[in-house]
Amino acid sequence: MTVSEMTPGQTAEIIGYHAGNAAYRAKLLALGLTRGARLRLVNVAPLGDPLNLEVRGFHLSLRRAEAAVLKVRAV
Repeated sequence: MTVSEMTPGQTAEIIGYHAGNAAYRAKLLALGLTRGARLRLVNVAPLGDPLNLEVRGFHLSLRRAEAAVLKVRAV
């Protein structure tokens, strides 16, 4: 499952990352998006981009394509 498949209010746990840009993956890890971290999709912008996520007590906005790097499972 990916973050873009979630519905607002749904919670998921990060289980890994899809292959891609290692520098961008490192940036996500530095923001606290590590394996086992839980995230909640708070809201989606009216045109579908960006996604507003709550992770470890802070809000983070990611573009749909950027969030597609994350592999998650529903909690």
